[in-house]
Amino acid sequence: MPRLMLSDELWSKLEKILLQEAIYNKRNLRMTAEGMLYRMQVGGPWRDLPEAFGCWNFTYKRFNVWSL
Repeated sequence: MPRLMLSDELWSKLEKILLQEAIYNKRNLRMTAEGMLYRMQVGGPWRDLPEAFGCWNFTYKRFNVWSL
């Protein structure tokens, strides 16, 4: 499993912000956010996102929606 970037303290702060922005709190919300951060740090295609972060396509679609 890839190293996670968000500590529990940082995640609790980010989660509050996401929920204020009407981001639905699905059970894999943290891993989706971690996958986005991982992809931004490492670069490369979305398809190469490790499976530990969930389906790459779901993470990619969430990233596109949130970045609007």
